[in-house]
Parts: sequence; structure tokens; C-alpha cells
Amino acid sequence: MSINKELMKNGLWDNNPAIVQLLGLCPLLAVSATVTNALGLGLATTAVLIGSNLIVSLVRQWVPSEVRIPVFVMIIAALVTCVQLLMNAFTYGLYQSLGIFIPLIVTNCIIIGRAESFASKNEPMPAVLDGLWMGLGLTSTLVVLGAMREILGNGTLFDGADRLLGDWAASLRIEVFSFDSNFLLAMLPPGAFIGVGFIIALKNVIDKKREQKAADAEAKPEIERARVTSAN
Repeated sequence: MSINKELMKNGLWDNNPAIVQLLGLCPLLAVSATVTNALGLGLATTAVLIGSNLIVSLVRQWVPSEVRIPVFVMIIAALVTCVQLLMNAFTYGLYQSLGIFIPLIVTNCIIIGRAESFASKNEPMPAVLDGLWMGLGLTSTLVVLGAMREILGNGTLFDGADRLLGDWAASLRIEVFSFDSNFLLAMLPPGAFIGVGFIIALKNVIDKKREQKAADAEAKPEIERARVTSAN
């Protein structure tokens, strides 16, 4: 298996930062009320992950081990500031909606964890790929959770997509069904916590079925051959 396929499988499924490592739960529970918010925060975090992994990998040989964590945090903080300024300039509506959770990307355990455990020990290209797939793993979980909460809470999908993608994306809004009043549990953090639990349970069920299927394939019954002799 190539390094890219291994990192992709690790980031998207086997070691998904949100539903396996259970890192970054604060923004996961707080801002995933809609697909737009979830996708915006996921892409911002992915961009920071890729950039921080690349820079940490490039400077790993010149950073003393005693001060590596403060240096990593400074690198991440600089990248988050750049992402924050870009979002403020080009996606101001989404920037306002996400609020404090954009600068809080600095403290996201996923980013500092990948910088410490992978980027500081590997070449730039694998480090970039690790940041990409770990970021997409987080983003995919955010989007799935955001879709669940938005449909159950508002009966819509891609509401406010124009805040992320521009005015043309307003036509992407889908009204799945209409409510007389919103389902508040789905829109509040406790609903997100329950949703994460269902996603983790579904992943565990799929993993167990895959393991059982692999075990059944390895334990195929041997066919016994009977010798038939004719009596004279």
C-alpha cells in the first residue's frame, strides 16, 4: 500500500481525529449546526493542518526538542491568523457566524498532535498528505453531523451556503420539509453530542462487520474428498 493510500485510510477512517481519537470536540459540537458552518470550519482547519505540518517538517531539524512545542504553537498561530484575515476579507458572513471558533483553531489538539507525532518526524510530502487527510477526516465528520442537525433542526440543507461560496450558492439551499417550530435539541450542543455518539456507533458496527467478513473469508471450510471404490 502506498504512503498516500495508507495516510488516506488512516485519516478518513481508521484514525479519524473526530470519531476515533475524539479530538477537537469543542468546535465539533458547537458550530456543526449547519452544513455551511461545518464545512467552513473544516476547510479552515484543514488549511492550517496542511500548512503547519509542512512548516514543522521543514524546520524539524533546526528546532531544539526543549522548545519544540512553543515553536509549533507559534507556527500554528501565525497560520490561523492568516486564515482568519482571509475569511474576514472574503467570507465575512461565515466569519461572523463562526466567531471565536476560528482563532480557537490554534488550541485544536488535532493540529498540535499531528505536528508533534507525525510532521516533526517525517519528510515534507508525507507530512502534507497527513495534514490533508486528517483535515478531510475532520471535515467529513463535521459535514455529516452538520447535515443531520440541520435537517432535524431546521428541515433544510445547505442553508446559508452563499456565506461560504458566494451569492450564486444561495440556490443550493434545499428545504427537505417544513417545521412549525424548530427542533431545538438538534440545534443545541447536547443534540450534537448525541449525533456524534450515533456516528461513532455506526462506524463501530461497520468495522465489526468488516472484521467478521474478513474472518469468514480466512476460515473457509475445507472440502473433504471421498474415495469411492468399486467392489468386484
